[in-house]
Amino acid sequence: MTDQNPGPIEPTSRSPFALDAIRARTPARIMVGPAAPVYLTSTWLELRRDHAAARDAVSLELELARDLGTAFLSEWNLFEIPTLATSRRDYLMNPELGRKLAPEARIQLAEHGTKGAMLQVAISDGLSAAAVIAQVPALLPLLAAQAEHRGWSFGRPFFIRRGRVGVLNDIGEILNPAVVVLLIGERPGLATAQSLSAYLAYQPRGGHDDSRRNLVSNIHARGVSPDQAALRVALLGERMIALETSGVVVKELAMDREAGLTDQVVKPDLDQSRISPLSLESPDRGRSMAW
Repeated sequence: MTDQNPGPIEPTSRSPFALDAIRARTPARIMVGPAAPVYLTSTWLELRRDHAAARDAVSLELELARDLGTAFLSEWNLFEIPTLATSRRDYLMNPELGRKLAPEARIQLAEHGTKGAMLQVAISDGLSAAAVIAQVPALLPLLAAQAEHRGWSFGRPFFIRRGRVGVLNDIGEILNPAVVVLLIGERPGLATAQSLSAYLAYQPRGGHDDSRRNLVSNIHARGVSPDQAALRVALLGERMIALETSGVVVKELAMDREAGLTDQVVKPDLDQSRISPLSLESPDRGRSMAW
């Protein structure tokens, strides 16, 4: 199946190729046809392949240098911190362990993280290291470019091993950013094992739950593109800052997701010095934010 959108399908079309066009618009297995009481061999093999990919994505331990590359790590000065989950098994069997940083991680983050940034990005393997490998190298520069475009300070990004969404609260308490974005691998399925989510929260603190968070999901080749995701994150961040809150009261507007997505995409500047935390400090931050 191609990853390109084939465009609209004429509802009156009776072409024998119409079904192929429909299938090209979705990763779902529709009208695959049976062979007697079972799937076709080709369909069965595809199911086994995709199920194996999903299982691998859940169990894979991300190695930053191997999977993201030393050049990427150096470019973004990326560092790693752990949660309370000491193994992949612990992480999968005890979800609460992934919602809290380990004591040494809290110290590391306080020492090496950026305090009080307008936009702070954290990365976590979550339930799919494959999603981080596939999507983060393209998405992180676009988020930094959106921050620069708006004159926001951009905190030093970091990687959280075996993290879950609730770890946003620890990040907020330690670094005190305005908006935190957690790029985390989604639970893989048979459609894709490479789907990433971006969870956002305004000044997250201990005790905050999902009702205080926003989400841009399905970031992958056949879903939301990195360009679209970066813009949607930035527009949500703007709204959070304006309203001084996040979660259920902060909505994406239709204009953001339609017209805005085509004319406000900002490409990253190749000069990384222009998106460093020091060069993006906003002189208006203290006056516009309630701390």
